[in-house]
Amino acid sequence: MQSIPVSCALDEETARAEVYGLLAQLFYGPPPAELVDALRVAVTEAPVAGGFLEEPWREVVGAARATAPEAVAEEYNALFGGVGKPEVYLFASHYLSGFLNDKALARLRSDLAALGLARDEAMPETEDHIAYLYEVMRYLIAGDAAAVSNLTRQREFFATHLQPWVNDLCDALDAHPKASFYRTLSGFTRAFASVEAQAFDMLE
Repeated sequence: MQSIPVSCALDEETARAEVYGLLAQLFYGPPPAELVDALRVAVTEAPVAGGFLEEPWREVVGAARATAPEAVAEEYNALFGGVGKPEVYLFASHYLSGFLNDKALARLRSDLAALGLARDEAMPETEDHIAYLYEVMRYLIAGDAAAVSNLTRQREFFATHLQPWVNDLCDALDAHPKASFYRTLSGFTRAFASVEAQAFDMLE
């Protein structure tokens, strides 16, 4: 199970990687009860140093405490699951072009290949699923290969494959009547993306 990030116990880079890993789990599929239970007992300090994230993180923990794990899983399925068109898409290409499996996905695959990464054939979703992109960011932060896992690669990948559309996904969740826990999670997702973007801007 993905550990819940705690700012007082982790250095900043490890905490960033943990947040990306946690978001990947929460967006990949219906969260297992153990993950929701872990959220319910998580401390409500900011998971990454900086007060800007503290309130949205507190709201996520509060939403987990107020929602039964099976209700969170049911909400996930109602929003993102089902046969055919989902209520809310989790794929970058949908937000970038309005179509799935288009040139945005082709560019992503090219960039992943340059990083030495490839999709696991056991994964049914295409690589532009937000959970996959978050896992790539986690790898670029926490991986051992310095030529790949560095701030320059992180900034390039984030700016190209996440920053242009994450807020659009959050807007869709904020507006959807079936979203409750995931509306709260969208607030944290948006805040975290803003912190990441600002930090990368400072590198220029």
